Amino acid sequence: MKRIVLILMAVLCAAFAADAKGGKSGEISFKVKVHDFGYIQESKGPVSYNFEFTNIGSTPLMIVSARAQCGCTRPEFPKQPIRPGEKGYIKVTYVPKNRPGSFDKSVEVRTSNNTEVIRVRGNVIPAMK
Repeated sequence: MKRIVLILMAVLCAAFAADAKGGKSGEISFKVKVHDFGYIQESKGPVSYNFEFTNIGSTPLMIVSARAQCGCTRPEFPKQPIRPGEKGYIKVTYVPKNRPGSFDKSVEVRTSNNTEVIRVRGNVIPAMK
């Protein structure tokens, strides 16, 4: 029994040491972190942008959450792991209804090992009444 425990401990230590030396775990890298919609018309409704990212790490990347600072901004993110070297997208939709003027909204993207912030901005032209 002691022998099995010692072998198990040795295997675990080797695995942790290899992971520590083996490069980056899943790591997100965005192509761009800010998108400017420019001038948008309130009457045309919501606008969306797909933020492209790549897993530049050596293990699968898991996006845990994407949270917008307010209800007018809606992020959508992949629920499945992104393998090393693969690309993915986080779609951010801004709803301009009853929000004339400029806007600058952030989305906090939490992954399995860090947090990044992406932003959308622009100016809403009010609908004619």
